[in-house]
Amino acid sequence: MRTNLDFSPLFRSSIGFERMLDALEATRRAETFDNWPPYDIVKTDEDDYRISMAVAGFSQDELAVTQEQNMLIVSGQKANGEDVQYLHRGIATRSFQRRFELADHVKVVDAGLVNGLLTIDLKREIPEAMKPRQIEIGNGHAMPKAETKQIEAETQAA
Repeated sequence: MRTNLDFSPLFRSSIGFERMLDALEATRRAETFDNWPPYDIVKTDEDDYRISMAVAGFSQDELAVTQEQNMLIVSGQKANGEDVQYLHRGIATRSFQRRFELADHVKVVDAGLVNGLLTIDLKREIPEAMKPRQIEIGNGHAMPKAETKQIEAETQAA
């Protein structure tokens, strides 16, 4: 079921959320959804994630994992050159490109291919400057008392 949402009021009334709103717009505009190759996304820890993708029939040389800013691109290109006559071909070997939108500060830590399963480990690493920090409250020094100047008006007897 697809719902058509209008995000334009959010664009008019929000500041600093442009990337999030652009991502929502891009998802809404997505045409047909190709579900090959199948994949899982798992949250393994508070700041750790794992993408597992079934890429049976592809070797390491035929796969590419690229991170461009906040986009992870996994692609596979099967090498041509097999001169084999198949009686039945059930293992899909078509080229693919799968894109994953990454949140800020999410980096690819590792990628591996074992038994036809491509595993990509991701970690969110928030810079120290952006992490919450505890501010120690000292006993402080009393502020010096400001001298108050009084303006005296001359009183005149009438």
